[in-house]
Amino acid sequence: MIEDFFTQLTWLQAIGTTFGVVQVLLARKNNIDNYLFGIVAILISLWVLYQSKLYADIILNLYYLVMSIYGWFFWKFGKEKEETPISYSSKLEHLKALGIVLVCFTGMSYWLRFHTNSDVPLWDAGVSAFAWAGMWLMAKRKMENWIFLNISNAISIPLLIYKELYIYAGLTIFLFIVGTSGYFKWRKIVKAHNGQLASAH
Repeated sequence: MIEDFFTQLTWLQAIGTTFGVVQVLLARKNNIDNYLFGIVAILISLWVLYQSKLYADIILNLYYLVMSIYGWFFWKFGKEKEETPISYSSKLEHLKALGIVLVCFTGMSYWLRFHTNSDVPLWDAGVSAFAWAGMWLMAKRKMENWIFLNISNAISIPLLIYKELYIYAGLTIFLFIVGTSGYFKWRKIVKAHNGQLASAH
């Protein structure tokens, strides 16, 4: 019975990972459809994480779900009812992102330590804090989303190995590599876009 349970979790990890890989590759290519694959991956992850008692990651994935829906609409229509271009964060947006990290880490670590049976409260809270900020920046199509998400990935990899979620750990290593590549890919897109604007003037 226990063996069947872990086999089921492994299969769910594999399916969720497949959708997650497609999602991040599409995000790297600046393709809006990344959100549709991401939503499926999130829904699968929620069940796996619940079974593994990674409660901050569950809250994070619910946030991902909301931000994925918001991000799809923002990318598609933006503030001017047209597709939003990639841009660098302003100083205010940097401060907001750091504020998200601080508030999320403080709140999550307190909740996990005193109100759950989590055995890795600070670790779990750290992963979530940087990911919350990164996903907010991703939804706004900001370059710096890759940096915040990769900090989260770097913290997450050893945590997932510790929890014996090896497939998700492998996915997170892959996400770290793609995140690094995605940053440089987006930077090229921004340079090309700015070059076109300069030529037009």
